[in-house]
Amino acid sequence: MHRSHRLKKNEQFQAVFQRGSSAANKQFVLYSAKQEGQAAFRAGISVSKKIGNAVVRNRVKRLIREAVARMESDIPVGLDLVIIARPGVEAMTLEAIEQSLLHVMKRAKVIKQAPVHNGKRDGKRG
Repeated sequence: MHRSHRLKKNEQFQAVFQRGSSAANKQFVLYSAKQEGQAAFRAGISVSKKIGNAVVRNRVKRLIREAVARMESDIPVGLDLVIIARPGVEAMTLEAIEQSLLHVMKRAKVIKQAPVHNGKRDGKRG
């Protein structure tokens, strides 16, 4: 996920909270709002102090950014996303975070189907 595709300012987060819709699972809350005239989607990540100290929070943010970057081609342009991590996410691996984010994005109807990686659909054997 490129730096220019990040939400950073409080006003940007507040706009998504006010205009957007939300979906959640045990690990994440996802807010999404359409933003016209954008060349790509933008994402903001929030990890509270309930998750852990600064080292742990920064690690969680890095893992979430990497998981979003892996799904980048499946997320439609013109969306602003805010991802809020819930307690318990600090113990998860990158793959588990990616699966959980995929689940919550499907619930929010941000992603329509399982993304294709290595020529195979996730969750299918073969």
